[in-house]
Amino acid sequence: MDEPTQDQAVPRRPQPTHVVVLVIVGLLVLAAVFLGLQRWAGPGRSAVATALLQVQILAGPVPIVVNSLAVAAVVFLLFRRPSRRRILAAGVALIAGVSVALIILWWVGSTNAFGVYIGKTITGWVIAAIVASALAVATFWSASWARKLGAAVSIILFVLAATLGINSYFGLDPTVADLAGISLQASIHLPPAGTPAADGAGSAPLALWKTWIPVAGMPTKGRTGSVRIPNTESHFVARPAGLYLPPAALVANPPALPLVILMMGQPGNPDPGLVAATLDRFAARHHGLAPIVIVADQIGNPLVDTLCLNSAKYGNVETYITEDVVRWARSHLHIQRGPSAWTIAGYSNGGECAAYFGAKYPGIWGNVIDVSGEAYPGSDAPGKAVAEVFNGNWSAYEKAWPVGILGSRRYPDSVGIFTVASDDLPYRLQAAAVARAAKSAHWKSIYFEVHDGGHGAVALTGGLSEGFTVLYPRLGLAPAHGADGS
Repeated sequence: MDEPTQDQAVPRRPQPTHVVVLVIVGLLVLAAVFLGLQRWAGPGRSAVATALLQVQILAGPVPIVVNSLAVAAVVFLLFRRPSRRRILAAGVALIAGVSVALIILWWVGSTNAFGVYIGKTITGWVIAAIVASALAVATFWSASWARKLGAAVSIILFVLAATLGINSYFGLDPTVADLAGISLQASIHLPPAGTPAADGAGSAPLALWKTWIPVAGMPTKGRTGSVRIPNTESHFVARPAGLYLPPAALVANPPALPLVILMMGQPGNPDPGLVAATLDRFAARHHGLAPIVIVADQIGNPLVDTLCLNSAKYGNVETYITEDVVRWARSHLHIQRGPSAWTIAGYSNGGECAAYFGAKYPGIWGNVIDVSGEAYPGSDAPGKAVAEVFNGNWSAYEKAWPVGILGSRRYPDSVGIFTVASDDLPYRLQAAAVARAAKSAHWKSIYFEVHDGGHGAVALTGGLSEGFTVLYPRLGLAPAHGADGS
């Protein structure tokens, strides 16, 4: 082996400069990778860059390879000729790693720092990564340069394996690009928007399930892409929106369809992939009929919670959704116009936004799908929200809560579907509270729990499936007795 083994041998103490150099090199490498990914996100990215960004990381070879290398790294760190000093160092590293991990997990759980319930899966990955990294740090003592370099690489592998494992638990970022917050959605060609007279803009949606006859050559699945929505009124800097056009929208002389405006979580991407997969299953059972969906960006910077409000701090997000996005939809999409044909939907942060907009603007949206939504804007840091957006005025802040708006008025024709995973404990309480407030305000309010869905893709797809199961008859896409789940 590469070191002396006698207990009485004088150990070679680690040189602080060695550790500093390795840390700096690691940070430079990570910075280069990040900058490279951002450059690849531009319109001039190469085919190779696009292929790398499209690599699947939820399943397939990447997680297997990374996890295998992480296990090999643990073996490498442990494969040393034993001595009392090394055994003691490994024991101290184990205890320190577990302690640090538990402290971090306690802090995250007690402060709700990330706005999600820290379950067994996330806990396991965090403890494993920190303990393994602590073991790697311990090997810097009495080690050659080669072993120190191997230990540094091991830490990167442990962090990467934990990142992929936690990402797989949530299931919301299937590719490298998704995880990096880079959209690869190409611009989508829009069919003619039609005229308002053809849209059936009355109080009830068109009963398309009675009149629509699929034409030959209609695609079996819808089409997704991205669109840039001008921020003429709001000047809010949003990312390109996602768009889903169902099969029935992709034929000559398509019917005017209902509209859904969907907002994802924070952090998150305006990616139409999951809602498209859900609605494609519904369309397959209903002759290609499904709503057109705009996945609007209500956050701009993925690291910032804009609260979905107009503010000097974060911009005019409310105006962007209620005016810019709405105006663009009416002028560019072949859609029906009545509130009962329009749905505002959201997941997590976007779910709270959906409840807020549905409560405040029933003349635009008659339907709400709130999937794992927060009970009020900035629920993970209300003190910060009050200070930055409401100048310390708690009364004004509470008036912007969906339950506050719902408690001040009555709604003659609003439908709200509030869903949450059965094991997503903090969000269960919030979803139930908003659902009760909606019912008290005379909404047709439905509360539904997705079995063991966590706070990720299972909860999202399960919630959307329940929401559209309820809404398909109301939207005129299925008879009341024929709308089944997905």
